[in-house]
Amino acid sequence: MAAAVAARAGAAALVPDESLLVGPLNGYHHETYAFPLPADDGSGAQTWWKCRYPRAGLLRFDLRWFTSEQALLAALQGRVTRIPVVAERAGVPLYSFIEGRTLGETCPPGAPLTERHLGQLGVLFGELVSIGADGIGIDGAGGVRAGDSAAFLSRLIGFTEHHVRRRHLPRYGALLAELGVPGGGLDRLRGEARGLTPRPFTLVHGDLHRENLVVDARGDLWTIDWELAMAGDPLYDLATHLHLMRYPRREGERVAEVWRDAVEGVRSGSSAGWERDLPVLLKYKRVQSVYTDVIRAALALGPGGPGTDKGAERRLPARESGRIREVLAAAAVPLGMARVPTSRQIRTAYENWFESHPHIAAAS
Repeated sequence: MAAAVAARAGAAALVPDESLLVGPLNGYHHETYAFPLPADDGSGAQTWWKCRYPRAGLLRFDLRWFTSEQALLAALQGRVTRIPVVAERAGVPLYSFIEGRTLGETCPPGAPLTERHLGQLGVLFGELVSIGADGIGIDGAGGVRAGDSAAFLSRLIGFTEHHVRRRHLPRYGALLAELGVPGGGLDRLRGEARGLTPRPFTLVHGDLHRENLVVDARGDLWTIDWELAMAGDPLYDLATHLHLMRYPRREGERVAEVWRDAVEGVRSGSSAGWERDLPVLLKYKRVQSVYTDVIRAALALGPGGPGTDKGAERRLPARESGRIREVLAAAAVPLGMARVPTSRQIRTAYENWFESHPHIAAAS
Protein backbone atom coordinates (compact mmCIF):
# COMPACT_ATOMS: atom_id res chain seq x y z
CA MET A 1 0.00 0.00 0.00
CA ALA A 2 2.83 2.43 0.87
CA ALA A 3 4.43 1.90 -2.57
CA ALA A 4 1.08 2.50 -4.27
CA VAL A 5 0.54 5.77 -2.37
CA ALA A 6 4.13 6.95 -2.95
CA ALA A 7 4.08 6.11 -6.68
CA ARG A 8 0.81 7.88 -7.30
CA ALA A 9 1.75 10.87 -5.15
CA GLY A 10 5.13 11.20 -6.88
CA ALA A 11 3.53 11.08 -10.32
CA ALA A 12 0.63 13.37 -9.39
CA ALA A 13 3.05 16.03 -8.14
CA LEU A 14 4.50 16.36 -11.65
CA VAL A 15 1.30 16.77 -13.67
CA PRO A 16 -1.31 19.54 -13.60
CA ASP A 17 -4.19 17.09 -13.49
CA GLU A 18 -4.26 13.59 -12.02
CA SER A 19 -6.51 12.50 -14.88
CA LEU A 20 -3.33 12.45 -17.01
CA LEU A 21 -1.95 9.55 -15.01
CA VAL A 22 -2.08 6.10 -16.61
CA GLY A 23 -1.82 3.22 -14.18
CA PRO A 24 -0.99 1.50 -12.08
CA LEU A 25 0.68 -0.50 -14.86
CA ASN A 26 1.07 -4.27 -14.72
CA GLY A 27 4.16 -5.45 -12.89
CA TYR A 28 5.11 -7.71 -10.00
CA HIS A 29 7.95 -5.79 -8.41
CA HIS A 30 6.84 -2.15 -8.77
CA GLU A 31 3.90 0.20 -8.54
CA THR A 32 4.18 2.18 -11.78
CA TYR A 33 2.42 5.18 -13.35
CA ALA A 34 2.92 6.75 -16.77
CA PHE A 35 2.17 10.37 -17.69
CA PRO A 36 3.08 13.06 -20.25
CA LEU A 37 5.41 15.97 -19.47
CA PRO A 38 6.44 18.97 -21.60
CA ALA A 39 9.69 18.44 -23.48
CA ASP A 40 12.72 20.29 -22.13
CA ASP A 41 13.40 22.03 -25.46
CA GLY A 42 10.47 24.42 -25.08
CA SER A 43 8.84 23.17 -28.27
CA GLY A 44 5.54 22.50 -26.57
CA ALA A 45 5.78 18.84 -27.44
CA GLN A 46 5.15 16.23 -24.79
CA THR A 47 7.05 13.09 -23.93
CA TRP A 48 5.83 10.18 -21.85
CA TRP A 49 7.56 9.16 -18.64
CA LYS A 50 6.94 6.69 -15.88
CA CYS A 51 7.83 6.61 -12.21
CA ARG A 52 7.82 3.46 -10.16
CA TYR A 53 8.35 2.46 -6.58
CA PRO A 54 9.28 -1.02 -5.34
CA ARG A 55 6.44 -2.82 -3.60
CA ALA A 56 7.22 -3.55 0.04
CA GLY A 57 7.27 -7.07 1.41
CA LEU A 58 7.72 -8.86 -1.92
CA LEU A 59 9.73 -12.07 -1.96
CA ARG A 60 12.91 -11.81 -4.00
CA PHE A 61 13.75 -14.83 -6.12
CA ASP A 62 16.74 -13.40 -8.04
CA LEU A 63 20.12 -12.02 -7.07
CA ARG A 64 20.33 -8.22 -7.30
CA TRP A 65 23.73 -7.29 -8.71
CA PHE A 66 23.50 -3.50 -9.14
CA THR A 67 22.04 -1.36 -6.38
CA SER A 68 20.47 1.15 -8.79
CA GLU A 69 18.76 0.28 -12.06
CA GLN A 70 18.58 4.01 -12.85
CA ALA A 71 22.35 4.42 -12.44
CA LEU A 72 22.91 1.41 -14.68
CA LEU A 73 20.64 2.78 -17.41
CA ALA A 74 22.39 6.14 -17.20
CA ALA A 75 25.73 4.38 -17.70
CA LEU A 76 24.41 2.46 -20.71
CA GLN A 77 23.11 5.45 -22.68
CA GLY A 78 24.77 5.47 -26.11
CA ARG A 79 26.17 1.99 -25.54
CA VAL A 80 23.00 -0.11 -25.81
CA THR A 81 20.42 0.70 -28.49
CA ARG A 82 16.76 1.38 -27.64
CA ILE A 83 16.69 1.43 -23.86
CA PRO A 84 14.77 3.84 -21.59
CA VAL A 85 16.24 7.26 -20.85
CA VAL A 86 16.42 8.23 -17.17
CA ALA A 87 15.83 11.63 -15.62
CA GLU A 88 14.73 13.27 -12.40
CA ARG A 89 12.05 15.89 -11.80
CA ALA A 90 11.41 17.43 -8.40
CA GLY A 91 13.38 14.64 -6.78
CA VAL A 92 11.30 11.93 -8.48
CA PRO A 93 13.32 9.39 -10.53
CA LEU A 94 11.83 8.95 -14.00
CA TYR A 95 12.17 6.50 -16.87
CA SER A 96 11.11 7.30 -20.41
CA PHE A 97 7.93 5.39 -21.22
CA ILE A 98 8.26 3.28 -24.34
CA GLU A 99 4.96 3.52 -26.17
CA GLY A 100 4.10 0.33 -27.97
CA ARG A 101 3.10 -3.27 -27.40
CA THR A 102 5.08 -5.95 -25.64
CA LEU A 103 6.47 -8.83 -27.62
CA GLY A 104 4.02 -10.97 -25.66
CA GLU A 105 1.21 -9.21 -27.51
CA THR A 106 2.78 -9.23 -30.96
CA CYS A 107 4.61 -12.59 -30.78
CA PRO A 108 2.99 -14.96 -28.25
CA PRO A 109 4.61 -18.28 -27.24
CA GLY A 110 4.81 -20.62 -30.21
CA ALA A 111 5.10 -17.84 -32.81
CA PRO A 112 8.45 -17.18 -34.52
CA LEU A 113 10.20 -13.83 -34.29
CA THR A 114 10.19 -11.65 -37.39
CA GLU A 115 13.51 -11.34 -39.18
CA ARG A 116 13.64 -7.70 -38.09
CA HIS A 117 13.17 -8.51 -34.42
CA LEU A 118 15.55 -11.44 -34.57
CA GLY A 119 18.18 -9.15 -36.08
CA GLN A 120 17.60 -6.50 -33.42
CA LEU A 121 17.83 -9.15 -30.72
CA GLY A 122 21.18 -10.15 -32.19
CA VAL A 123 22.33 -6.51 -32.04
CA LEU A 124 21.32 -6.41 -28.36
CA PHE A 125 23.29 -9.59 -27.60
CA GLY A 126 26.32 -8.09 -29.31
CA GLU A 127 26.04 -4.78 -27.46
CA LEU A 128 25.77 -6.54 -24.12
CA VAL A 129 28.90 -8.58 -24.83
CA SER A 130 30.77 -5.46 -25.97
CA ILE A 131 30.56 -4.17 -22.38
CA GLY A 132 33.07 -6.07 -20.29
CA ALA A 133 32.58 -6.81 -16.60
CA ASP A 134 35.00 -4.00 -15.70
CA GLY A 135 33.62 -1.53 -18.23
CA ILE A 136 30.11 -0.92 -16.92
CA GLY A 137 31.17 2.08 -14.88
CA ILE A 138 29.23 1.45 -11.67
CA ASP A 139 29.84 -0.88 -8.76
CA GLY A 140 28.16 -4.26 -8.63
CA ALA A 141 27.96 -7.20 -6.29
CA GLY A 142 31.24 -8.72 -7.47
CA GLY A 143 32.69 -11.68 -5.61
CA VAL A 144 33.34 -13.94 -8.60
CA ARG A 145 36.62 -13.97 -10.52
CA ALA A 146 35.98 -12.60 -14.01
CA GLY A 147 35.72 -15.39 -16.58
CA ASP A 148 35.00 -18.11 -14.03
CA SER A 149 31.69 -19.31 -15.49
CA ALA A 150 31.57 -22.23 -13.06
CA ALA A 151 31.83 -19.92 -10.04
CA PHE A 152 29.21 -17.60 -11.53
CA LEU A 153 26.65 -20.38 -11.87
CA SER A 154 27.61 -21.76 -8.44
CA ARG A 155 26.87 -18.38 -6.93
CA LEU A 156 23.41 -18.31 -8.56
CA ILE A 157 22.74 -21.85 -7.35
CA GLY A 158 23.84 -20.85 -3.84
CA PHE A 159 21.49 -17.86 -3.87
CA THR A 160 18.56 -20.04 -4.92
CA GLU A 161 19.43 -22.65 -2.29
CA HIS A 162 19.89 -20.30 0.66
CA HIS A 163 17.72 -17.26 -0.10
CA VAL A 164 14.84 -18.98 -1.89
CA ARG A 165 14.52 -22.70 -1.09
CA ARG A 166 15.79 -22.85 2.51
CA ARG A 167 14.39 -19.47 3.47
CA HIS A 168 10.88 -20.51 2.45
CA LEU A 169 10.91 -24.14 3.57
CA PRO A 170 9.21 -23.33 6.89
CA ARG A 171 6.22 -21.92 5.02
CA TYR A 172 6.17 -23.86 1.78
CA GLY A 173 8.08 -27.07 2.51
CA ALA A 174 4.90 -29.12 2.97
CA LEU A 175 3.50 -27.82 -0.32
CA LEU A 176 6.71 -28.60 -2.21
CA ALA A 177 6.82 -32.07 -0.64
CA GLU A 178 3.25 -32.89 -1.64
CA LEU A 179 4.06 -31.76 -5.17
CA GLY A 180 6.90 -34.30 -5.17
CA VAL A 181 9.79 -31.81 -5.19
CA PRO A 182 12.82 -33.41 -3.48
CA GLY A 183 15.42 -31.44 -1.61
CA GLY A 184 18.62 -32.38 -3.43
CA GLY A 185 18.07 -31.05 -6.94
CA LEU A 186 20.39 -28.08 -6.51
CA ASP A 187 23.15 -30.37 -5.23
CA ARG A 188 23.06 -32.22 -8.54
CA LEU A 189 23.44 -28.96 -10.41
CA ARG A 190 26.46 -27.92 -8.35
CA GLY A 191 28.38 -30.89 -9.68
CA GLU A 192 27.54 -30.02 -13.28
CA ALA A 193 28.33 -26.33 -12.72
CA ARG A 194 31.94 -27.18 -11.87
CA GLY A 195 32.53 -28.31 -15.45
CA LEU A 196 31.50 -25.10 -17.22
CA THR A 197 33.85 -23.59 -19.81
CA PRO A 198 35.45 -20.25 -18.85
CA ARG A 199 34.00 -17.33 -20.87
CA PRO A 200 34.81 -13.62 -20.65
CA PHE A 201 32.39 -11.84 -18.31
CA THR A 202 30.18 -9.16 -19.83
CA LEU A 203 27.02 -7.24 -19.07
CA VAL A 204 24.03 -9.59 -18.77
CA HIS A 205 20.42 -8.32 -18.84
CA GLY A 206 19.22 -11.34 -16.90
CA ASP A 207 15.49 -11.12 -17.67
CA LEU A 208 14.97 -11.06 -21.44
CA HIS A 209 11.37 -12.23 -21.80
CA ARG A 210 8.39 -11.09 -23.86
CA GLU A 211 7.11 -8.50 -21.41
CA ASN A 212 10.52 -6.82 -21.18
CA LEU A 213 10.78 -6.42 -24.96
CA VAL A 214 8.55 -3.66 -26.35
CA VAL A 215 7.72 -3.09 -30.02
CA ASP A 216 7.26 0.63 -30.79
CA ALA A 217 5.09 2.23 -33.48
CA ARG A 218 7.91 1.86 -36.03
CA GLY A 219 8.26 -1.84 -35.29
CA ASP A 220 11.56 -1.55 -33.45
CA LEU A 221 12.42 -3.62 -30.39
CA TRP A 222 13.19 -1.86 -27.08
CA THR A 223 14.59 -3.51 -23.95
CA ILE A 224 13.19 -2.46 -20.57
CA ASP A 225 13.42 -3.55 -16.91
CA TRP A 226 17.14 -3.88 -16.21
CA GLU A 227 16.92 -4.48 -12.45
CA LEU A 228 18.17 -8.09 -12.72
CA ALA A 229 21.21 -7.14 -14.84
CA MET A 230 24.57 -8.59 -13.83
CA ALA A 231 28.19 -8.81 -14.84
CA GLY A 232 28.79 -12.44 -15.67
CA ASP A 233 28.68 -15.30 -18.12
CA PRO A 234 27.06 -14.11 -21.38
CA LEU A 235 25.63 -17.58 -21.96
CA TYR A 236 23.32 -16.97 -18.99
CA ASP A 237 21.41 -14.40 -21.05
CA LEU A 238 20.77 -16.92 -23.81
CA ALA A 239 19.70 -19.60 -21.33
CA THR A 240 17.34 -17.21 -19.51
CA HIS A 241 15.89 -15.95 -22.79
CA LEU A 242 15.25 -19.44 -24.19
CA HIS A 243 13.74 -20.60 -20.90
CA LEU A 244 11.37 -17.65 -20.55
CA MET A 245 10.38 -17.36 -24.21
CA ARG A 246 9.36 -21.03 -24.61
CA TYR A 247 10.22 -21.09 -28.29
CA PRO A 248 9.42 -24.11 -30.45
CA ARG A 249 12.57 -26.23 -30.84
CA ARG A 250 13.58 -24.94 -34.28
CA GLU A 251 13.01 -21.32 -33.29
CA GLY A 252 15.11 -21.79 -30.18
CA GLU A 253 17.92 -23.19 -32.30
CA ARG A 254 17.61 -20.21 -34.66
CA VAL A 255 17.86 -17.72 -31.80
CA ALA A 256 20.85 -19.59 -30.33
CA GLU A 257 22.66 -19.36 -33.66
CA VAL A 258 22.02 -15.62 -33.81
CA TRP A 259 23.35 -15.26 -30.24
CA ARG A 260 26.49 -17.26 -31.07
CA ASP A 261 27.27 -15.23 -34.19
CA ALA A 262 26.54 -11.93 -32.45
CA VAL A 263 28.71 -12.49 -29.39
CA GLU A 264 31.62 -14.04 -31.28
CA GLY A 265 31.56 -11.16 -33.76
CA VAL A 266 32.09 -8.72 -30.90
CA ARG A 267 34.19 -10.56 -28.30
CA SER A 268 36.01 -13.72 -29.33
CA GLY A 269 35.53 -16.62 -26.92
CA SER A 270 32.17 -15.41 -25.60
CA SER A 271 30.48 -18.54 -26.94
CA ALA A 272 33.23 -21.01 -26.00
CA GLY A 273 31.72 -24.37 -25.05
CA TRP A 274 28.19 -23.00 -25.36
CA GLU A 275 26.60 -26.11 -26.88
CA ARG A 276 27.84 -28.28 -24.00
CA ASP A 277 27.12 -25.73 -21.26
CA LEU A 278 23.74 -24.40 -22.36
CA PRO A 279 21.82 -27.50 -21.14
CA VAL A 280 23.36 -27.05 -17.66
CA LEU A 281 22.26 -23.42 -17.43
CA LEU A 282 18.80 -24.37 -18.71
CA LYS A 283 18.54 -26.99 -15.96
CA TYR A 284 19.26 -24.29 -13.39
CA LYS A 285 16.59 -21.98 -14.85
CA ARG A 286 14.02 -24.81 -14.78
CA VAL A 287 14.79 -25.71 -11.17
CA GLN A 288 14.77 -22.05 -10.13
CA SER A 289 11.32 -21.68 -11.73
CA VAL A 290 9.89 -24.46 -9.59
CA TYR A 291 10.52 -22.54 -6.36
CA THR A 292 9.57 -19.18 -7.90
CA ASP A 293 6.32 -20.30 -9.54
CA VAL A 294 5.08 -22.65 -6.82
CA ILE A 295 5.48 -19.98 -4.14
CA ARG A 296 4.07 -17.15 -6.26
CA ALA A 297 1.01 -19.25 -7.07
CA ALA A 298 0.41 -19.69 -3.33
CA LEU A 299 0.88 -15.96 -2.73
CA ALA A 300 -1.62 -15.14 -5.48
CA LEU A 301 -4.27 -17.07 -3.54
CA GLY A 302 -3.50 -15.25 -0.31
CA PRO A 303 -5.10 -12.03 0.95
CA GLY A 304 -6.00 -9.89 -2.03
CA GLY A 305 -5.39 -12.71 -4.47
CA PRO A 306 -8.02 -14.05 -6.95
CA GLY A 307 -9.81 -16.76 -4.92
CA THR A 308 -10.16 -14.91 -1.67
CA ASP A 309 -12.91 -12.34 -2.21
CA LYS A 310 -15.84 -12.54 0.17
CA GLY A 311 -14.84 -15.84 1.67
CA ALA A 312 -14.37 -17.71 -1.57
CA GLU A 313 -12.33 -20.88 -1.21
CA ARG A 314 -8.67 -20.71 -2.11
CA ARG A 315 -8.59 -22.90 -5.20
CA LEU A 316 -5.90 -22.89 -7.83
CA PRO A 317 -7.49 -22.12 -11.22
CA ALA A 318 -7.26 -24.96 -13.73
CA ARG A 319 -5.11 -22.87 -16.06
CA GLU A 320 -2.67 -22.10 -13.25
CA SER A 321 -2.44 -25.73 -12.13
CA GLY A 322 -1.67 -26.67 -15.73
CA ARG A 323 1.11 -24.09 -15.83
CA ILE A 324 2.59 -25.36 -12.55
CA ARG A 325 2.50 -28.88 -13.96
CA GLU A 326 4.50 -27.71 -17.00
CA VAL A 327 7.07 -26.10 -14.70
CA LEU A 328 7.40 -29.28 -12.63
CA ALA A 329 7.63 -31.48 -15.72
CA ALA A 330 10.40 -29.31 -17.20
CA ALA A 331 12.44 -29.61 -13.99
CA ALA A 332 11.64 -33.24 -13.19
CA VAL A 333 14.92 -34.69 -14.44
CA PRO A 334 17.37 -32.18 -12.89
CA LEU A 335 15.39 -32.27 -9.63
CA GLY A 336 15.27 -36.07 -9.61
CA MET A 337 11.50 -36.14 -9.20
CA ALA A 338 10.03 -39.62 -9.03
CA ARG A 339 6.79 -38.45 -10.65
CA VAL A 340 5.08 -35.36 -12.02
CA PRO A 341 1.71 -34.74 -10.34
CA THR A 342 -1.44 -34.31 -12.39
CA SER A 343 -3.23 -30.97 -12.53
CA ARG A 344 -5.85 -32.33 -10.14
CA GLN A 345 -3.17 -33.47 -7.70
CA ILE A 346 -1.59 -30.02 -7.88
CA ARG A 347 -4.88 -28.31 -7.06
CA THR A 348 -5.37 -30.71 -4.16
CA ALA A 349 -1.87 -30.00 -2.85
CA TYR A 350 -2.59 -26.27 -2.72
CA GLU A 351 -5.96 -26.84 -1.02
CA ASN A 352 -4.34 -29.11 1.57
CA TRP A 353 -1.59 -26.59 2.19
CA PHE A 354 -4.03 -23.74 2.84
CA GLU A 355 -6.15 -25.90 5.11
CA SER A 356 -3.18 -27.03 7.22
CA HIS A 357 -1.45 -23.62 7.32
CA PRO A 358 -4.22 -21.04 7.75
CA HIS A 359 -2.12 -18.73 9.89
CA ILE A 360 0.77 -18.90 7.43
CA ALA A 361 -1.51 -18.27 4.44
CA ALA A 362 -3.00 -15.24 6.13
CA ALA A 363 0.44 -13.80 6.77
CA SER A 364 1.88 -14.43 3.31
